[in-house]
Amino acid sequence: MATMFTSPQRWSIATVYPDMWVDPDDDPRNTDGHSPDGELATLLDYLHDYRLTLNLKCQGLTLEQMMRLSVPPSTMSLFGLVRHMTEVERDWRNWITDGEPEPPIYGSLDAAFDLSDIPPYPDDAVLVDAFDRLEQEQAATDAEVSRHGDLGTHVGREDIAVREFLVHRIEEYARHCGHADLLRECIDGRTGQ
Repeated sequence: MATMFTSPQRWSIATVYPDMWVDPDDDPRNTDGHSPDGELATLLDYLHDYRLTLNLKCQGLTLEQMMRLSVPPSTMSLFGLVRHMTEVERDWRNWITDGEPEPPIYGSLDAAFDLSDIPPYPDDAVLVDAFDRLEQEQAATDAEVSRHGDLGTHVGREDIAVREFLVHRIEEYARHCGHADLLRECIDGRTGQ
């Protein structure tokens, strides 16, 4: 006999636009109608907002909730996404540098979704450490990108244009923010952009 899956009640804290994550006045991504000037500023603004969106989708959850898997046989979870993006940031930095590549943090991009290394009764320090690592890797990659002022410059062992590199980063975060939307809704029913 098949077990019935009961989904959580859909909800949002937004009241102005109930399909939003938060009200416009409370949204840290809100630019009050001011758009960035220039191509580089625009690309960095989009990257910033997608990074912030991933963080927002994880706020208020316990590690146990963050580790909840999506649908079998997928190994995707919000915690796995945070670890994956940490690994991706390091991997991308390896693309644009000429020195020896830095080793993977969790083993590989996909291994970041394998949560078998998490102790059975972890404390919140595991969650704090994961977000700290993500921020460290983001900052290190940002610092490397900032060394190249011309978006048309080709850099690193991949000989990739800085512009293409930035667009690829935006694309990766945007795709995974879509996953985060669905994962979060499955965890506690919270919805919104």
